[in-house]
Amino acid sequence: MKAVADTLGVSRSNLHERVRGKTKPRRRYHKAQDAALLPLIERLVAKRPTYGYRRITAVLNRKLRTDGLAPVNHKRVYRIMQAHNLLLARKYTERPEQTHDGKVVVMRSNLRWCSDGFEFTCWNGDVVRHGPTLRNRPAPPNSIPSDTAPRPANAGNHRHENDRDL
Repeated sequence: MKAVADTLGVSRSNLHERVRGKTKPRRRYHKAQDAALLPLIERLVAKRPTYGYRRITAVLNRKLRTDGLAPVNHKRVYRIMQAHNLLLARKYTERPEQTHDGKVVVMRSNLRWCSDGFEFTCWNGDVVRHGPTLRNRPAPPNSIPSDTAPRPANAGNHRHENDRDL
């Protein structure tokens, strides 16, 4: 028995109990107080479907404290939400490998390209994109890029017919 226990890395008493069948198998998680928390959690998830278990825990604990009850651990809320399929879907399970299959062509060597732009969605669903400037300037040797470097006279003044002031 000692050789088997040493090989498995467990104590002899533990192994002896298992061989005799005295140990009970682990049961599933269950607490009687979870039944009282479930309706509160379901109401919060219905009201705020984008909240994860940690934010639901914070809102739930705020409500419990105002009612004079003890707060709940976030791991317990996670287990309850998992058991009742209330957790958010994971966003990034596997990211595809992005490959660059195009070819970058520049007019000459030692040329740095800079661009600036942003995009946001309005409340009515319209997407506003802003990308006014695409400029190029030669990079000085052994220098750190700077916004004070000289630029062509018309840099930053490009307007397109679809551009509008925000």
